[in-house]
Amino acid sequence: MAQSPATSASPVSFTRQADVLVVTIDNPPVNALGVDVRRGLAAAIAAAEADSEAKAVLIVGAGRNFIAGADIREFGQAPQPPSLPEVCAAIENCSKPVVAAIQGAALGGGLEIALSAHYRLAVPSAKLGLPEVALGLLPGSGGTQRAPRLIGAKAALDLILSGRHAGAKEALALGLVDRLGEGSEALPEGLAYARELIAAKAPVRRTRDAQALADAEASRAALEAARADTAKKSRGLFSPMKIIEAVEAALTKPFDEGMALERKLFLQCIDSPQRAGLIHAFFAEREVLKAPETKAAKPRALASAGIIGGGTMGAGIAVAMLDAGMPVTMIERDDVQLARGRANVEKVYDGLVKKGRMTPEAKDAVMARFSGSTSYDALAQADIVVEAVFEDMAVKKAVFAELDRVCKPGAVLATNTSYLDIDEIAASISRPGDVVGLHFFSPANIMKLLEIVVPAKVSADVVATGFELAKKLKKVPVRAGVCDGFIGNRILAVYRQAADHMMEDGASPYEIDAAVRNFGYPMGPFQVSDLAGGDIGWATRKRKAATRDPQARYVQVADRICERGWFGQKTQRGYYLYPEGARTGQPDPEVLAIIDAERQRAGITPRSFSEDEIMRRYMAAMINEGANVVHQRIALRPLDVDVTFLYGYGFPRFRGGPMKYADMVGLPKVLADIREFAKQDPVFWKPSPLLVELVERGADFASLNKD
Repeated sequence: MAQSPATSASPVSFTRQADVLVVTIDNPPVNALGVDVRRGLAAAIAAAEADSEAKAVLIVGAGRNFIAGADIREFGQAPQPPSLPEVCAAIENCSKPVVAAIQGAALGGGLEIALSAHYRLAVPSAKLGLPEVALGLLPGSGGTQRAPRLIGAKAALDLILSGRHAGAKEALALGLVDRLGEGSEALPEGLAYARELIAAKAPVRRTRDAQALADAEASRAALEAARADTAKKSRGLFSPMKIIEAVEAALTKPFDEGMALERKLFLQCIDSPQRAGLIHAFFAEREVLKAPETKAAKPRALASAGIIGGGTMGAGIAVAMLDAGMPVTMIERDDVQLARGRANVEKVYDGLVKKGRMTPEAKDAVMARFSGSTSYDALAQADIVVEAVFEDMAVKKAVFAELDRVCKPGAVLATNTSYLDIDEIAASISRPGDVVGLHFFSPANIMKLLEIVVPAKVSADVVATGFELAKKLKKVPVRAGVCDGFIGNRILAVYRQAADHMMEDGASPYEIDAAVRNFGYPMGPFQVSDLAGGDIGWATRKRKAATRDPQARYVQVADRICERGWFGQKTQRGYYLYPEGARTGQPDPEVLAIIDAERQRAGITPRSFSEDEIMRRYMAAMINEGANVVHQRIALRPLDVDVTFLYGYGFPRFRGGPMKYADMVGLPKVLADIREFAKQDPVFWKPSPLLVELVERGADFASLNKD
């Protein structure tokens, strides 16, 4: 009987069960395709060829997954043989039928292994996908060549360009797998299928020879449609167009030539700076979950929630909690406001029902977990309460006094403030250890970022509960210290000032927005202001007016616009015009006239700005304040700043975040820019001590991300 040697610690074992050689991948936690797995698979196929008793080969994954993809621990290291394309070729070229029995994840290289097998079976838990595009890559081990030949160009392009996962039933409908298993375990289902194939004398059936591309006209049409769609939706991204080029080779070239082109394009993606940015983002969003408090303490119970306030933010938070399966009690000051709050919640679900993404019955089941009251006493048993009331310290303290009175011991009391001092709020009640900041971003049921703001006296288990809540709500949590604006809004205030300075110095808001969009943002800063509502920033500026540094430059353009009652989209004009409630703004000559008048008042002769200079100033301001935030321990690591901007502020993911971008540009270059800009405005452009220190010792921000 063929058996893998017992002395080997290989994560791949093989043993013959009657006439089937069963190959098991056991590389916890997800059976990633590390070098030892690749070697083990190659050895198993060689053993199958040498074993005259083996009539078929069955590949299965131990645990819950088949193979969840490449081993991310090997990213950035020199590749070790055998390569994955070589292993896939060995499987496909095996002279005996090879069956892949899939449970759980068969993603990336894992699906490429399955595509190399001759027959595929999936049990109900299976999810199949080629998500390499999310890392700035393309499937580099035959995925772009085998998938189109097996399921056609249209389906393959959709799967590879979206990076999405297909479930077992969809995989069968697409032709990615040949059979659905009845039970939940892949091994017995796969064995039965392999024996059936042996009994039927089923031939070896190589995916490279599949004929799903026979309709050349349909394949060509699918390619052109994908090219047009990608040019529009994935503007500026490198790997999607390379994916289309690789899939086109499956139509136009013999298999081996297509494989050679795929490898060439894959290596181009590896060398792209976008890949470095996307891989950094991938790792950073996992590292961000590791906070001192999550290591030190276990979270408290999180079975029920209370929300104070039923406005846009309160309703959004309520929806996020309801979507996570929690019962939610909303408190408002009177029945009219409570009815409005409930309507705000229902509006979200009615929209889903209208789009066919939710049934009316499912909506009713969710709303059955929602209750409202005008009495704080209704929160007596809530595990966590989040207040989302008006941004005013006296109002917030009044709410917390009530929560202190009615909430049970151990309840987590959270504030959704964007700017106010949470230490002051916590100090106003008898249980400061239970108070934490949970800064949601609007719309709270959609935006992924959740800043978990850590006041001085909070208990570690309360912070850990914040992280646990983020997990329940499928949000990305970032730990932040207490200061005006925390991480995101504090940095935003600074680079927004840099944009205002450029506007007053001669760049129009429309030129600045265009430069920022071309950099990769979905919107520019003045478009964002119009979307959020100019009155919010106006109120903040008024609040800070008394403490503003009289030496600091202050641009009054936004105040002039707000004084006219132009608050952006909601009033149909702000920096842009929004005729008849349009979502996309048009430039407004009257705004340009206001800017001209402000330049004259300030004695400024306008000059022109290139797109390059706009972005150098915009990014230098963002990076410099990001460095200050890390230096002052508001963010513990540069990667916390990166994740905040990727998930809360539309920073282009392929650039990795502002601190990763700074490393890629080079910190000496960023510092030189800041010192150059400081010649005109030394008050605004003060180099961060951390940036200066890193440049002096030849280090980068990445060096501060390591534990």
